[in-house]
Amino acid sequence: MKTKARIADLRVMTDDQLDDEALKLKKEQFNLRFQRASGQLQDTARVRVVRRDIARVQTLAAQKRAAKKEG
Repeated sequence: MKTKARIADLRVMTDDQLDDEALKLKKEQFNLRFQRASGQLQDTARVRVVRRDIARVQTLAAQKRAAKKEG
């Protein structure tokens, strides 16, 4: 259920907001990778969640850009 609410929130964002969200998630992904390498990572499932969130944001951004080109 959280995913559907998250996607609904992402759909109402502008292109710039989506880019900012992707940047934020990539920074979090970097920090999680660093924590994993140093043995400090507690929530290992978060790595997978962040990776999928990045893909969702990039997909929605691409869809919005394609829609702008068409019409």
